[in-house]
Amino acid sequence: MPALPSTGAQVPAVSAEPDRGRKPSDVRSQTPTDNSSDTIPIPSGHGELTTGEPPSEAKESSPNQPENAPPYSIHSLWEKRFIVLGASLSAFFSPLTAQIYLPALPTLSKEFNVTSSQINLTVTTYMIFQGVTPMFIGGFADTAGRRPAYLICFVIYISANIGLALSRDYGSILGLRMLQSAGSSTTVALNQAVVADIITSAERGHYIGITVIPIVLAPSLGPVLGGILAQYLGWRSIFWFLTIAAVVTLIPMLLFFPETCRKIVGDGSIRPHPIYRTFWQMIVDWRHDRAARKAAAHKPGLERTTSTMTSGSPPPKFKLVSPNFLGSLIILFEKEVGLLLFYSGLVFAGFYAIATALPSQLQEIYGYSDVVVGLMYLPLAGGSIITALVAGPLINRNFRRHAAKLGMTVDSSRQMDLTNFPIERARLEIGASLLLLCIVVMLVWGWVIQERVSVVAPCVLLFLMGVGMIGFVNTINTLLIDIYPSKAGAAVAANNLTRCLLGAAASAAIQPMITALGNGWAYFLLGAIYIVFSPMLYLVVRNGPRWRAEAGHRREETKLKARRSLQ
Repeated sequence: MPALPSTGAQVPAVSAEPDRGRKPSDVRSQTPTDNSSDTIPIPSGHGELTTGEPPSEAKESSPNQPENAPPYSIHSLWEKRFIVLGASLSAFFSPLTAQIYLPALPTLSKEFNVTSSQINLTVTTYMIFQGVTPMFIGGFADTAGRRPAYLICFVIYISANIGLALSRDYGSILGLRMLQSAGSSTTVALNQAVVADIITSAERGHYIGITVIPIVLAPSLGPVLGGILAQYLGWRSIFWFLTIAAVVTLIPMLLFFPETCRKIVGDGSIRPHPIYRTFWQMIVDWRHDRAARKAAAHKPGLERTTSTMTSGSPPPKFKLVSPNFLGSLIILFEKEVGLLLFYSGLVFAGFYAIATALPSQLQEIYGYSDVVVGLMYLPLAGGSIITALVAGPLINRNFRRHAAKLGMTVDSSRQMDLTNFPIERARLEIGASLLLLCIVVMLVWGWVIQERVSVVAPCVLLFLMGVGMIGFVNTINTLLIDIYPSKAGAAVAANNLTRCLLGAAASAAIQPMITALGNGWAYFLLGAIYIVFSPMLYLVVRNGPRWRAEAGHRREETKLKARRSLQ
């Protein structure tokens, strides 16, 4: 694939270099401004020309690549793992909340004296808000920070769960389920945005794989847990359980989970406004400042005054930023990303088509109880865990292989300039093989169910679907963040919208399809749709670098026009 020329656009440098030798909580105070990044080239397709654009990573021969580029993040390996783990645990709530509620639907229908269609509406509205809400809060998090976004989400979510546990009528259940979805759904987008903040392209595949696990593991565990709670403690216990779990998750995040948004803290070395700091960071900062004051007190005269005055600039004022959903819509309609999101949504729709019809199929064919039906989702979860452990390293290895072909030296602690790098090919070469596994499973699944074979066959196919589908979605998510590292929240929110809308359509359409065509042909048709639309990925591999360059030029021209209009 021919290399594309860089635009050569640059961001002005900050006046002081961050202290990268110290931990985030110990660094000196710095004030982020509109040009709070090192002087780095902005690749034309690498994302918005904002101060949050990450610095370059590899020490390559490109003239646009700065020598001795600073590390992408000052966080240590274990700090990164802790941060990603915390973000992944928070993302667990969105899919868990959607599924844990399902076993209680018949009970709720009887208690509130409504039809099954009416009570199912609480599921439909949940999915709608699950797709739409991240477009607002995801863009807000890209500008105002991850911690404020997390706090807003958890406050809304906890309040909704308490209200649901105390509900006395159907109307309150319907309305509070929407609020519950609004609180939980954005955690998935924030999860992957946090990875984009601290993880470079060279090592991103492994970490993104970890973030995908909650999306599949929670739907597997949710029905089992919900059935047990509803059967032995009543349906209200489901929402009390979610309330307690959310509080238990929120407290450690407030205490220890640092702000990672690069527009706020850069590579982690900028000390932001106190609202962005954890309680632990505040304690460490207080100790550090007290030690600095004691040291300064022993310096005589002018020397003491100068030391005190230059010990650090005051933290910047906190500004509340209104949510902006236009960023996600703009991303959604760009050629490269639009094709990726549509096809990824189709693949995930196939997962919903299998998962939605599976309970009734297992009960009808094998006579399983609700609890056993829930356990049948575990092979799917097992496959997703395996692919997270295996596909991530493969994605990273393929990235390094392509870098070696271009003569680039990859340093996983520094972000590479991807302008002339075939990132689409590097990611989708791994994704294509996983997609092939998805297609085979989808073509065969319906016939296995229709022929009523041994339960071992569906278990094996569910495991393989977990490997293929989650692995493929993993590569798409990784590529999406590679393209939009500084707008990861908005990009993942756009991804979430297409996935939820297509998933909702598949969930609604699969039963009529089975009734009209039978299990075999219904799922065979879905597999055929995978094949028919697969050339979209070829177009992305072939034209992606050019589309990235064109999009970068458009964004650069827009920014230049905006600056001129202000002069």
